[in-house]
Amino acid sequence: MTRHILKLSCPDKPGIVAAVSGYFFERGANIASSAQYEDADTRCFFLRMTLDSDAADLKAGFEPIARKFGMDWSLRREADRPRVLILVSKAGHCLADLLYRKSVGDLPADIVAIAGNHTRDKLEIRDLLDVPFHHVAAKDEAALHKLVADTNADLIVLARYMQVLSNDFCARYAGRIINIHHSFLPGFKGAKPYHQAHDRGVKLIGATAHYVTADLDEGPIIEQDVERITHADTPEDMVAKGRDIERRVLTRAVTLHTQDRVMLAGKKTIIL
Repeated sequence: MTRHILKLSCPDKPGIVAAVSGYFFERGANIASSAQYEDADTRCFFLRMTLDSDAADLKAGFEPIARKFGMDWSLRREADRPRVLILVSKAGHCLADLLYRKSVGDLPADIVAIAGNHTRDKLEIRDLLDVPFHHVAAKDEAALHKLVADTNADLIVLARYMQVLSNDFCARYAGRIINIHHSFLPGFKGAKPYHQAHDRGVKLIGATAHYVTADLDEGPIIEQDVERITHADTPEDMVAKGRDIERRVLTRAVTLHTQDRVMLAGKKTIIL
């Protein structure tokens, strides 16, 4: 039997779970796991389900149920892995971690291309594991649109991509772009945030992975982490620790997204 992943959200009302589970029961599917959440703030219902089925097409029959409840939904075979385009500048720690996780089978996605706003020789890491690299000049969003279309990318990951995307670009791929940044924002904006934090004697540093919106670094949060530091940590120590936090937080966020576990609920996310 083939494993499928169902993800849905809709206005909360009675009968949703009964309708969904009943539909799959009638088609001989076996529900392997199910997680749900009713959000009091948005009055929406969220559901993620994995199921095994030999049916040729589960989507067509499910469409009337989705319309009845006003669902935003997706249903795919688990083997149909999301296609990821990674955007980079010069830093390589986040990219290296994603490539490593992919190489050992820990990332449930296919990295179809890497694009940089600097030439390949400026990138900190050398081995891209045969993933095609494309140099796209800064602000050449037409070229980025073409690359997304040519690679049929489902998700765009900004792996320390130091280029602000336009509002139009963010809107076009809403819910499909993930960024990582240090958690000092907005307190320590601009150059050398860790040096600014050191000057202020901060006791925690961290990183936040979020969906990209027109509001810079203020999109719905997917994953976060922190690490304690002391007065003995130099700015260079903080930069090194910050790199480690950034790469693991971004990888966790990308993994959650590509497992269809992240759902948007207004300005926040629900993780199932």
